[in-house]
Amino acid sequence: MNTAAELIGFVVYLLQIFIYIIIAQAILSWLVAFNVVNLNNRFVYGVLTGLERILNPFLRPIRNLLPDMGGIDLSPLVLVLGIILTQRLLGGLAMDLLA
Repeated sequence: MNTAAELIGFVVYLLQIFIYIIIAQAILSWLVAFNVVNLNNRFVYGVLTGLERILNPFLRPIRNLLPDMGGIDLSPLVLVLGIILTQRLLGGLAMDLLA
């Protein structure tokens, strides 16, 4: 197998893990917003803070471009769609390299 195609496959795999991190942060923020979990719990606070520190550099530019939706944050959805598009493009590139 082509080394470049293997590298592209690894990048696609890392992007999939990043999607899971975005989904985990969104679900945890919903649980905090609906008082299912409490931020007074040090573990929950640490996990949520860590996820926000990882994702804020990616979500902040998207939040600046999107209009104010009145408390609804669609930036994780836009980021996930962008990552899926990137994965599809990289998958097509890998197929072209293998041909």
